[in-house]
Amino acid sequence: MGGFGAGRPAAVPTVQIENEQVRVTEWRFAPGAATGWHRHPHPYVVVPVTSGRLEMDDGRETRPAELVAGRAYARPAGVEHDVRNASGHEMAFVEVELK
Repeated sequence: MGGFGAGRPAAVPTVQIENEQVRVTEWRFAPGAATGWHRHPHPYVVVPVTSGRLEMDDGRETRPAELVAGRAYARPAGVEHDVRNASGHEMAFVEVELK
């Protein structure tokens, strides 16, 4: 399945809140860092902390995603992908998973 390959730095997740209803995770990406291939079991909302460009690899294609600090977006459960920071600076966002 897709993925940006070995040798890339890993994005760093920090779970801030987790309970029966929600998991809130801050994700920090050094330039070039990636999450690794994963599937989202819950619907989720992403709130960018920084602006910049990510690349989303869904196993079929890699698409760019421009993030703007404070401009949230939502995705359904079941999304599978690897996410990489394609900016020349650190990127960060807060992910809110709705259980």
